Amino acid sequence: MRDRVDFVLVRPQHPGNIGAAARALKTMGFSRLVLVAPVADPCDPTAIARASGAADLLAQARVVETLDAALADTVFAAAFTARSREYVVDFRTPETLSQEVRALLEDNPAARVALVFGNEAHGLRNDEVWRCSVPVAIPANPQYASLNLAAAVQIAAYVLAQRISEANDARSLPYAVVPDPDTMPCTLAEIEGVVAHFLEVAAAVDFYDPTTPKRLEARLRRWLHRSRLERAEANILRGFLKACARRLNGHHGV
Repeated sequence: MRDRVDFVLVRPQHPGNIGAAARALKTMGFSRLVLVAPVADPCDPTAIARASGAADLLAQARVVETLDAALADTVFAAAFTARSREYVVDFRTPETLSQEVRALLEDNPAARVALVFGNEAHGLRNDEVWRCSVPVAIPANPQYASLNLAAAVQIAAYVLAQRISEANDARSLPYAVVPDPDTMPCTLAEIEGVVAHFLEVAAAVDFYDPTTPKRLEARLRRWLHRSRLERAEANILRGFLKACARRLNGHHGV
């Protein structure tokens, strides 16, 4: 299961934190590090020194320009944030998140998930939190809840590793599980496709004004993430939206 978990660092600023995060992942048996528009160079000597034997994770880290690109092939993403956010509810802790991720990975043998961390100065932006499936807060001193980036990664990796180890000990199937493509959870890219399609049709019927969105987009994403939308269900929604668009454009055929 560990090879299906991406740890995503968004705009990390200090090479030492990238290196320390790589070390944290390797000690817990994880290997997939993704960097979104990094300010710091993951191959900087400081990063390599702080990785302390985990330089291989730095060398193979995937570097992308946007969070959407980092999450496109995942079916679930957890946004780690220390701040309360407007329209963001149902915060998980690392413990409750790890149970949810373990169950998802067990039930969907081909699925990949992502744990997303913001940069050292400002964390994740609101729109980046909204693009993830759930928000996560690490319980800490309410008067000083700011954790070092690598420390947050270490806590998340440790707790998830414990749950995965329990799953590996408890479950050993004598046969391979072949997933049904229709019941696979949607990837986040597929969910974004549903969101864009819905907003396009909603704007066409004057239900949605793109110039004054009033959080409709954020609420829609939250609803779709909470529903754990399957691919067949997404196809139904998009088929319905396509039929609506055809009728609006004057095509009345079935």
